[in-house]
Amino acid sequence: MIETIKAIILDFQETRLETGVPRRVPVETVKGKAAVCIGVRRGGKSTFLFQVIQGLLDRGIPRQNILYLNFFDDRLHGLRQDNLGLVTEAYFAVYPEKKHSEKVYCFFDEIQAVPGWEPFVDRLLRTENCEVYLTGSSARMLSKEIATQMRGRAISWEMFPFSFREFLDFKKIETGGALSTKKRLLVQKAFGEFWETGGFPEVAGLKRNLRIRIHQEYFHTILLRDLIERHDIPHPRAVIDLAHWLVDNTASLYSVNNLTGYLKSLGHKVPKTSVSEYLEWFEDAYFLFTVRLYDPSLARSNTNPKKIYCIDHALVTSVSSGILTNSGRLLESLVFAALRHYHPSIFYYKTRTGREVDFVLPGRGRRRLFQVCETLADPLTRKRETTALREAMAELGLGTGTIVTRHESDCIAIDGGTIEAVPAWRFLLDLPASLE
Repeated sequence: MIETIKAIILDFQETRLETGVPRRVPVETVKGKAAVCIGVRRGGKSTFLFQVIQGLLDRGIPRQNILYLNFFDDRLHGLRQDNLGLVTEAYFAVYPEKKHSEKVYCFFDEIQAVPGWEPFVDRLLRTENCEVYLTGSSARMLSKEIATQMRGRAISWEMFPFSFREFLDFKKIETGGALSTKKRLLVQKAFGEFWETGGFPEVAGLKRNLRIRIHQEYFHTILLRDLIERHDIPHPRAVIDLAHWLVDNTASLYSVNNLTGYLKSLGHKVPKTSVSEYLEWFEDAYFLFTVRLYDPSLARSNTNPKKIYCIDHALVTSVSSGILTNSGRLLESLVFAALRHYHPSIFYYKTRTGREVDFVLPGRGRRRLFQVCETLADPLTRKRETTALREAMAELGLGTGTIVTRHESDCIAIDGGTIEAVPAWRFLLDLPASLE
């Protein structure tokens, strides 16, 4: 094994770094702590590591001082918790002169593939002159348990597929300052492309048929590697059928009882406890997210129906049957994913009269309400959406609310406040400033 690791280390020295589009991710390293980047598979974590590595090289750090390993490499399959020390042993066998004399920058991609990796990284930080960067596709790398195992020697951040601003970076469209008419038209055209392709970096700019095939490959790989294999699921077909139902029903309400009944109707004998675990594992993989009712009572929040959203609206169109998924739900999923970039806790709200508001962000300062509606052109739709927001604003003591539309802008004065309708492209462009 040690010879294999040596070969991988030396191979990296000759590898050309594919750094892609610079990500708008506010990462700050802290001395003595591992920097942990977590997010969905194929969301750009490895490329981001290469961007960090390129930054080190640009600063004059020798390439030999950089140790990079991707733990999804089949050649590292034999690595286990009890022999992870072979990694540093192999590195210092190749570069013995660097031991305790020069800082080594360690980049470990998808390290959660090796169970029990935490003590190894903790020991590395304590005993070697090093800086450590990690990536993983499991939200459990943010957990208190891992923080305890690493004795607080980790600082984490999340990475998602391209935001709209990052997609504009990919398109080389600058958006600083006020938008001229020409720039606004370019941004609106780019939003049309973003609506079709979504945020996964690899599919940006690809033709529709290739994009669909790659999205479907992501879907099956996430299910296989991040759920079925990682959790040794005994009923994989049930997980696949459940994932398809949830994607088909994105932005819809669900209950564990209904999902269990649905799987039972397909012949799967899966208990409710297992269905609940599957839902947690979907979220752990940054694939499907559950949104709960906003309620001061945690019990009521947990027992009420919940809503499901996918990490990427275009992935939904590539994977779903299309029977239930409409553009309104896709817009709602897009807005959820955009908000989730900047806010970890998102809820939906139900007024005392039973009207629903799609998203409420608790916030440390003031709470924020967001309604999603494809168009307000129909008077009945406009009345329904504004009434729900008005009631929620009154009940929560808020003076403003936002309706995200596909194309429309408006400013609606109501008793004691204002509802602003904004087109999706402008809403996405204004994030995260609008949440500050």
